[in-house]
Amino acid sequence: MTDVQMNGFDTLQVHAGTEPDPATGARQVPIYQTTSYVFKDADHAARLFNLEEVGYIYSRLTNPTVGALANRIVALEGGAGGVCTSSGHAAQIMALYPLMEPGRNIVASTRLYGGTYTQFTQMFKRFGWSCTFVDFDDPKAVAAAIDDDTRALFCESIANPGGVVTDLDAIAAVAEEAGLPLVVDNTSATPYLCNPIAHGATLVVHSTTKYLTGNGTVTGGALVDSGKFDWSASDKFPSLSQPEPAYHGINFHEALGPMAFTFHSIAIGLRDLGMTMNPQAAHYTLMGIETLSLRMQKHTENTQVVAEWLEGHDKVERVTYAGLKSSPYHETGKRICPRGTGGLFTVALKGGYDDCVKLVNTLQLFSHVANLGDTRSLVIHSASTTHRQLTDEQREAAGAASNVVRFSIGIEDPEDIIADLKQALAAL
Repeated sequence: MTDVQMNGFDTLQVHAGTEPDPATGARQVPIYQTTSYVFKDADHAARLFNLEEVGYIYSRLTNPTVGALANRIVALEGGAGGVCTSSGHAAQIMALYPLMEPGRNIVASTRLYGGTYTQFTQMFKRFGWSCTFVDFDDPKAVAAAIDDDTRALFCESIANPGGVVTDLDAIAAVAEEAGLPLVVDNTSATPYLCNPIAHGATLVVHSTTKYLTGNGTVTGGALVDSGKFDWSASDKFPSLSQPEPAYHGINFHEALGPMAFTFHSIAIGLRDLGMTMNPQAAHYTLMGIETLSLRMQKHTENTQVVAEWLEGHDKVERVTYAGLKSSPYHETGKRICPRGTGGLFTVALKGGYDDCVKLVNTLQLFSHVANLGDTRSLVIHSASTTHRQLTDEQREAAGAASNVVRFSIGIEDPEDIIADLKQALAAL
């Protein structure tokens, strides 16, 4: 029998990475709630630890439920391999861990989630790493910021909070010229709206907590490797291109080729950092992904309607949604995200900080939470919460100025969403 080829996104989001359980025939992926796995014999155990055979050793490293989720996300992103982690923040550290050493740096976009900005400025110091922030709208400035110690470029496909779309093609060209990997956070777009690897990204990270799960129940992260980067082209990445002392001298790239980064992330990253996703979280996310395309279509349609309505309101100074024709990112959005530019954007209010706070407190349908990508419509004032630790200048650059409110539009009826906005704006 000829195997049926699964190429369509809607098919892959339901079937990729999974099959009926061979022991029971269970159609949904079981939750393998176990810490460890029995080896067939001593030789079998040795082969697993030598990376000569793929299998299960200990659930900090690999787990069937978590592995199924990783395989599904890899299939949707068009990557070679990947791993799942305990959170999106964990995925970011896992992405950089094989690339960095004390004294090394990355060049990152100024338009980042506030928690990522803090991670890159504060936590990096403890590892001896550093980060240079640059406006990624200016590829020449990005290229100028790269020095001999730079090991990666980092950006978001659709930036949180402003919904700004990054020109991944232009940034990937800079990364390629410099011989560096491009790491793209695809959380806000999801692989349904954007495929960073097709635009030159080397690594893709996700907070699976958001749109991939879609129901606000569990935290998680994912890291996908394109398998296309030549880690041996220079001496910049010794953990991948030279004998790795942390794993009995194996040369990951020489031994594993396109899967080098993935196996390094499992054998060393998860082993030593322990940023493991639990199998129940993986189960919830697998179920969420089954409806990803349907939800993203509805998120995008609703957001277009709501953003257009808000743009015409007399108490609104500006709306940042890239789906609006007035947006400077409209054309880039159509090229990078041809199915739409997602459900995330910000609104600047003419009344400033006080009106932002009152709007958040007056909305009723919207949930005031530090999350995005839920089926429900969500709102937050970034300047006083997620981006509070930044300076005024940094918040301005990130798109989270004091007069700005961030919206994550859900899948409710758009008329009801607008009715709630209308009553809240009227109260200002």
